[in-house]
Amino acid sequence: MTGARLSGIAPPGGRRPVLVTGVGVLSAAGRGLAALSEAAAHGRPSFGDVTRFDVSARRTTRAALLPEEVPVAATMPPAGASPVAGAVLDAIGQVGPLPDGTPVLLALHSDERTGATARAVAAGVERLCGAPGVTRVYTGACVAASTAVADAAAMVATGRHERVLVAAGHLVEPGVFAVFDAGRALARDGELRPFSSGRTGTLLADAAVAVLLEAAPAAERRRATALARLTGWGRSGDAHHVCRPEPEGTGLSRAIEAALTRAGIAPAEVGYVNANGTGSTLADLAEARALHRVFGPHTAELPVSSSKSVHGHALEASALLELAVTVGALDSGLLPVNAGALGTDPQIGLDLVLDGPRAARPGHALSLNSAFGGANTALLLAAA
Repeated sequence: MTGARLSGIAPPGGRRPVLVTGVGVLSAAGRGLAALSEAAAHGRPSFGDVTRFDVSARRTTRAALLPEEVPVAATMPPAGASPVAGAVLDAIGQVGPLPDGTPVLLALHSDERTGATARAVAAGVERLCGAPGVTRVYTGACVAASTAVADAAAMVATGRHERVLVAAGHLVEPGVFAVFDAGRALARDGELRPFSSGRTGTLLADAAVAVLLEAAPAAERRRATALARLTGWGRSGDAHHVCRPEPEGTGLSRAIEAALTRAGIAPAEVGYVNANGTGSTLADLAEARALHRVFGPHTAELPVSSSKSVHGHALEASALLELAVTVGALDSGLLPVNAGALGTDPQIGLDLVLDGPRAARPGHALSLNSAFGGANTALLLAAA
């Protein structure tokens, strides 16, 4: 990525500008942000038949898995650690050497191996990057990584730390796959079609991502290249249902409004939304209503897509993966395609990016995520 030197634009309220100065990615599209951005911009889904474990008894048999040729960092995790530790360390290694004392916030799936996996990542970052280990572990389902980003941004903006690394990882495994399949959450036709008529659910994905957030003065001192600016972030909880979304999108709309308020911008200044868009009939409709609630008449000219349609749903790592896609879109000037669309759902009413990449240079772009239990996050990015 070409990036840009620091803009010098100060955020409202005297906070220090928060920059994205490093991104590392492993996804089903391949290794690195360039491969992911290319796939997203051109709407090339990475779904295929699951061969890692037996899915012959499942309704759905497809997912977005890492290509076999993608290298994963060598690691010797303690007994009981998940293989995701090696993938996370690979993504962190792509970011490059970390200055001493950089805190690491880590998002992982919660199971009996979470502690061992976090210890493996901690040992790896100490060895590879000189970082002091893992400061916090986030297991808050599909907003785990975006919650970590919001916390990291607050730490940097308020001067608690010069920089914070956020990392996340998820690998598709038999147990979670079986639960999602039994709950009829996975797409019956093997395609993830966000906001489309005929959508039938989501598809799971592998991903490991690392994003370095840094205060502008600190980045300037070490001559780091800014890839984007994180200008706002918001969180909310609607507690409507353990797994169903609040139908009108009120919780998500509050998270978006909080992000806009923190950035000090009007809704009409947002030029792209990378939506949560899981392909769920109810969740996609609730999200569309949230966007209409916040953006009003501007919704008609606001480009929207869900990059999950290309890289799949990586659960606890998904929000960081989608933030990386949004950074790539701001850099390339190509908005990701909302892939897999079969036709217009008249209840959605969004300006979906369809049929190839759309050239645009949005001043601000939103990355949205929601989770079971009514948790919602909104991360607002601006070009560097």
